[in-house]
Amino acid sequence: MGMFDITGSHAAGERTPSALAKLERMRAALSHREPDRVPISDFYWGAFLRRWREELGLADDVSPYHYYDLDWVPTVPNMDPWIRSFETLSETDEEVVVRTGFGAVMRKVLAFPMPEFVSWDLDTLEKLEAALPTFDDPWDPRRYHSAGDNQIAGVGDGFERNSAAWLATVDSLWPDFPVFGSIIEVTECLTRLIGPMNHLLWVGLEPERMAAVIAQLGAFYLECTRAQIKAAAGRLDGFVIWGDIAYKSGTFIDPRFWRAHYKPWVKAICDCAHEAGLMVIYHGCGNVNAVIEDFAEMGIDAYNPLEVKAGMDAVALRERLGHRLGFCGNSDVTVWETGDRDAIEREVLYRLQAARGGGFIFQSDHSVASDVSGATYDYIVRLVRERGRYPLSLGEPPRP
Repeated sequence: MGMFDITGSHAAGERTPSALAKLERMRAALSHREPDRVPISDFYWGAFLRRWREELGLADDVSPYHYYDLDWVPTVPNMDPWIRSFETLSETDEEVVVRTGFGAVMRKVLAFPMPEFVSWDLDTLEKLEAALPTFDDPWDPRRYHSAGDNQIAGVGDGFERNSAAWLATVDSLWPDFPVFGSIIEVTECLTRLIGPMNHLLWVGLEPERMAAVIAQLGAFYLECTRAQIKAAAGRLDGFVIWGDIAYKSGTFIDPRFWRAHYKPWVKAICDCAHEAGLMVIYHGCGNVNAVIEDFAEMGIDAYNPLEVKAGMDAVALRERLGHRLGFCGNSDVTVWETGDRDAIEREVLYRLQAARGGGFIFQSDHSVASDVSGATYDYIVRLVRERGRYPLSLGEPPRP
């Protein structure tokens, strides 16, 4: 344990029957047993939520998780290397530019969904190596108990300052949902800490020095995992590992280098979560066909999001891997965006074939953006709830 005592001290509560039913559903599915129905949840852009509420006539504080009583919810503690408030470099009615706890300068144009990385304080390998020992303690209670700014929760498809304390969020959700904690792994950290170009360039030019950096970052986030689980004091049911390692055509890093240096830390985090009795979902965008079997080997319970636009297909992967790995996602959101219900039904029924025998959570193949109408998403949830009941009766729907 680090220098801080972060033993959970929040109030106890009782779980609802619905939460317990969802927990059993998730555990059965990720144990490759057939529950009552296929679990369903998703990740949502703020612009979609505004459109969904407006089109369905809902109040401003209604969430899809509560409205549809979805089957699991991810939560995000402070994972910034340095726990500090955003430094506002410029701000207008249209945009804001801040420096974050990753030492990243980010520009958020408020009308656009995603932010732009402008620069990184750690712009040389020497600066990166010197910075690693200065990271704030993984066990620092501010990561879990205190409200404040943090890059992952605050600068995304919206812009938020002073995010709620992570444990307060966990406590608010725990009575009603299976709650997942989460952690970034080394690949995702380096994207935010030094930028993808520097990351790939330095791995190519200085592989031995970068291997040492990867080992230090891996140990840091493994310790963050231990601290987060301890702080939650039994309030977590699962764990998400965020780690984009691929693009449309393949992995960013040669699979041999990834296996030697990044993979061991993913496995260590997975093992740590499993030792605490938690289900583990790995989130990695892009085409990971070259390394997907590694995730089965590591014991990951489900891989997410399985982007169709990057050539991922859960039905084909089920044929390839059998039930050695669960799948979470893979429904083509570009089909959802058309609003064509016949096409959407074909898409949904095709993906549900990967749920035969369990091992599948229905979600989009990344997240639900504002090009999806509220009525369309409402239709999808109800369709999955109706046709995703076990025993599945899907026929053999044509591939979309």
